[in-house]
Amino acid sequence: MSRQHAPRIVVGPSGAPEWLRTAVSDGGGELVEDGPADAIVWGAAYDVDGLLAALAAAPDAGWVQLPFAGIENFVEHIDRHRTWTCGKGVYAEPVAEIALALGLGGLRHVAGYTRASEWSGPQGRNLLGGRVTILGGGGITESLVRLLQPFGCHITVVRNRVQEMDGVDAVVGADRYADALAGADLVVLALALTPDTEGIIAAGELAMMESHAWLVNVARGRHVVTDDLVDALRTGTIGGAGLDVTDPEPLPADHPLWSLPNCVITPHVGNTPEMAAPLLAERIRANVGRFARGEPLIGLVDVDAGY
Repeated sequence: MSRQHAPRIVVGPSGAPEWLRTAVSDGGGELVEDGPADAIVWGAAYDVDGLLAALAAAPDAGWVQLPFAGIENFVEHIDRHRTWTCGKGVYAEPVAEIALALGLGGLRHVAGYTRASEWSGPQGRNLLGGRVTILGGGGITESLVRLLQPFGCHITVVRNRVQEMDGVDAVVGADRYADALAGADLVVLALALTPDTEGIIAAGELAMMESHAWLVNVARGRHVVTDDLVDALRTGTIGGAGLDVTDPEPLPADHPLWSLPNCVITPHVGNTPEMAAPLLAERIRANVGRFARGEPLIGLVDVDAGY
């Protein structure tokens, strides 16, 4: 059933960028500062206390929009009597792009060449015709699979819900993720952080990978046991790692990962603020319009799955 009035929406926290407020207005929402509200659009991914205060001030808010795809900061407060949405799929394109850049640069030894101070011999492997395993079956994976098509790779995707995916050669269940590591030239982590996926790549999993394989993490740093990764890189258990996320994060200046020649680190810039703003604004505009019309929202949080 369509709503009979423009939904009253709180945009928080105080001082949130103006483009968030504009997106709500463009979607047909009425901006309110306090008092009764139908929804909350929250723009601060780490301000949990602020969101809880906003919810207390607007107890009848039936919808909450969170800014990131990852909701681990808020997950313990997500309830069933509201609709919660997040940034699922919003940032898929730029994050998939950096995943490809890190993987291709790693396999082709770009990291090693950039550290060289003199002419060196040829090193590296083709991504062309290679084998790629991706952990996670969401928007980033869908975008990355599309970007990989010209390379003619054999692509395996590991995901909770096993179903066919365009451009993917094999889809396996999450309980078989370790089996999908062997034989892969490139392993990409693009999955949600949950209790089940924290530390999913540790010494045992790294030992299953090929000695030339590169691990690329564009998801969350805590998917990987960092000390085990350092050991694997030092001993040549795997070929290398491209990390847009780390544990801890930010990575301290004296951390051993910085000095390893087979490790490339980018400072969580798979999606920069400049890239994020128009993408998130469009998602919010669309969802406000859908909420106003009583239509299903995009990026629904699965309360049971925790993402």
